[in-house]
Amino acid sequence: MRAPVLTLVLFVALALAMGLGETSLSAHQYVQAFADPASAPAEILWTIRAPRAVAAAVVGAALGLAGAVMQGLLRNPLADPGVLGVSAMAALGAAATIALGLTLPGAVELAALAGALMAGALVVFLAIRLREPDALILFGVALSALGGALTALIFNLSPSLVTTSEVLHWLMGSVANRDWGDIAAGLAPMALGAGLTVYAARGLRMLTLGEETAALSGLPMARLRAAAVAGAALLTGAAVAMAGVIGFVGLAAPHLVRGGVSDDPARTLAPSALAGAILLVLADLAARMIPTSEELKLGVVTALFGAPLFALVAWRASRSWRT
Repeated sequence: MRAPVLTLVLFVALALAMGLGETSLSAHQYVQAFADPASAPAEILWTIRAPRAVAAAVVGAALGLAGAVMQGLLRNPLADPGVLGVSAMAALGAAATIALGLTLPGAVELAALAGALMAGALVVFLAIRLREPDALILFGVALSALGGALTALIFNLSPSLVTTSEVLHWLMGSVANRDWGDIAAGLAPMALGAGLTVYAARGLRMLTLGEETAALSGLPMARLRAAAVAGAALLTGAAVAMAGVIGFVGLAAPHLVRGGVSDDPARTLAPSALAGAILLVLADLAARMIPTSEELKLGVVTALFGAPLFALVAWRASRSWRT
């Protein structure tokens, strides 16, 4: 799908997310929400629904872009934003902050971003020195396993069931109760990460020709590889800080658009970001609209719907590989 079409679909998804909700609004109330910013319908539309929908779009775009970068860099269709262990270390930072009872505003988000940045810095250091993508993947798996084990240790040593519940709820992912300030805080690292991925795009395209050809191209491949890893780490860390751990979006979004860009990693970046935004806005809308006694967590919804969707994409891709 082309970017203009995806942009239009994203606007439709955002309109649906703002128009639908647990509280039904009449046509007169929608008019009132636009005419009177102090009215109750305006409060629902602009203070509750709009920030939540935009937060879902921003997080989805970050994860989709990070997934496209990782798949292009590692030349592996199964790579996703968590493959380098950044998500796991961000989750560890947030879980540790909650378990320690640090209640300062933004403490959990800052801890998650700090964990992601530390993991990203370590991976960037290795990316400069390791040309083989398999070695980077193996290191990422080890780092992810370490982060998961330490997070499990926090659960094991949790001082109370309340703390355990808070950590679990955060890790399951959600954009509920996000406001415009949360979005503004997350946009800065996301914008920096996006800029780094755009800078690294020509290196991703060159890597499709092979590592040896890329090394002889005259491009600063070590610098471009480091920029790609750093950009993906910033995008993933900021997304986890804003919404918790959310799977499948970064894995599936690039596959949904890759056929329309001739498998060019550089041209996949923007469509993947748009596709990720659409997926997460619709997933959050489903989390709000599915009738349950307690609202489903966003990470649960993306797993429930993302796994079958990705299986379908993989099946279609396998058919094209066979032919």
